[in-house]
Amino acid sequence: MPSKPFAPKFMRLGVLTAALQELTPRNVRDEDPDRAIEDWLSFAQELGADNIQLSAALHPTESDVPPEAMLDPVANTLDLRRPFDAARAKRVQTAMQRCKIGISDIAYFDNMLHHDPAIRKKKHDFMVRVFDAARLLGVEAVCGFVGRNQTLSMDQNLEQLATDFVPLLKAAKARGLTYRVEQCPMPGWTTGDNWHNNIAYTPGAWIAIHRICERHGVGDEFRIHYDPSHAILMGQDTRSIFQYLKDQGYGFLIAGFHVKGQVIDSRGVSAWGYGGQTMERGDWKGGKPVGDPGKAWLKQVAFSEHELPGTARHDPLAYLQNRTVDWLDHQLAARELLPLDVAKTHLIVEHEYPRARIQDKDLLAPILQGSLAFARKIDEAAGCMFALQNEVLASQDIPVQGRGREAFRS
Repeated sequence: MPSKPFAPKFMRLGVLTAALQELTPRNVRDEDPDRAIEDWLSFAQELGADNIQLSAALHPTESDVPPEAMLDPVANTLDLRRPFDAARAKRVQTAMQRCKIGISDIAYFDNMLHHDPAIRKKKHDFMVRVFDAARLLGVEAVCGFVGRNQTLSMDQNLEQLATDFVPLLKAAKARGLTYRVEQCPMPGWTTGDNWHNNIAYTPGAWIAIHRICERHGVGDEFRIHYDPSHAILMGQDTRSIFQYLKDQGYGFLIAGFHVKGQVIDSRGVSAWGYGGQTMERGDWKGGKPVGDPGKAWLKQVAFSEHELPGTARHDPLAYLQNRTVDWLDHQLAARELLPLDVAKTHLIVEHEYPRARIQDKDLLAPILQGSLAFARKIDEAAGCMFALQNEVLASQDIPVQGRGREAFRS
């Protein structure tokens, strides 16, 4: 038998445009909203990306969430105050061709199960406008959250999901789109004590939600945009999550990746534990919420900090303790355990490292260039290792050496 050729496959590298919220000055973009997309396409070309993940959000004048309540501020790079029509789409596509940069998907991160019907409708209406823009731009997916009704239990939220989230999936299906859910638990979304405020926060929840979606004919429209930083928040490791999904027959759920890490402060864990409840944050006084709503995020940042890939020290012990992301094993496990078409899979750098969230293009550019280059090389290394071990060596019956990291092994 001839040997299989060495033919590694690599993912499509991109960057979420919320990395630099005001690349285009607000007074310019408010008058000419698509200029913000054109400028980001040019910036992505400068950074060395293949794609952008286009960030959409309610305009600051329309949002119900104050900026100080957002740990990681969103960006309305895609401005939908005016209808996104064929003319706007053509302008963006022309810029894409000029810059040779694609759009992986459109990302709108908001609470789709908000307890207030009027606010929930506003968010749903905006999401449908995102769907329409995605269809006109020819992208295959949108990325967002499920959310949580703060007044209901988890099981009650599953019931509400069937009535209030499934219609969104049906709207996506009508437009030929997939809805990819990022699994951030969003603990700081409320000054209350709920930690899990996006119910699609972990594999067990993804499976429960997908079963509901299947019963309503939209199982193919619900997928996961996996972000390993949130696994770290839950005390999980990527390889075990992927193995669990494979064992349960749900490996197909993961359809894209955010490249964002989490660095755990062991002192913070000692004080509050994983998912522990902080107290005296400063967002309550006299028995009611007051003051800075951003302090609700102390539920999370008391023991963790977001990592921009490449900015955290190489720490093998932290990898083994699931206290930061082992990027090489992340990319290997994706290839070894998930039924991916690797060459068509998007790997999106999401910049949320607070101390490096510099809103100055000249200062931020080399930081993002370095992180994107790091992510690309890690993916290339994983692709080469996988092809060599699982294709070339396997075709010649040559064993792979060593044990490697194993799922569920403590």
